Amino acid sequence: MSSTPGGGSTQTDGPATGPADRLGLKPGMVVQELGWDNDADDELRVAIEDRIDADLVDGDYGNVVDAVLLWWRDEDGDLVDGLVDALTDLVGGGAIWLLTPKVGRPNAVDPADIAEAAPIAGLAQTTTAAVSKDWSATRLLAPKTPA
Repeated sequence: MSSTPGGGSTQTDGPATGPADRLGLKPGMVVQELGWDNDADDELRVAIEDRIDADLVDGDYGNVVDAVLLWWRDEDGDLVDGLVDALTDLVGGGAIWLLTPKVGRPNAVDPADIAEAAPIAGLAQTTTAAVSKDWSATRLLAPKTPA
């Protein structure tokens, strides 16, 4: 028996189990993507765009964004600098999802490096989620701006 009148489909159709759902992204959010390269997971990108019902915006967007996807590899340089740059357009209280190759994959980022870099950049690390076969996502929160 369906609890939905008419048994029709709902937008979410069941529990949040997809990678974009695990990131807590919602339709209408503006999500900026930084650090994309040809090794980025295109299935994850498409799932995120489907979830927010919009295209990802890039670093030239020039307006505030609700969340940032930062693809980061060990060879990309100073993580603190990358995180600070990712804060440029992020709304106060917004999230940076730091996407890094999983441990054991080429260019994996040591979790201790993330734990060290986040507070230096003024961010609080909250959760880590497996979002694809090769990538993990670490949620970093920006401080809320006073009203």
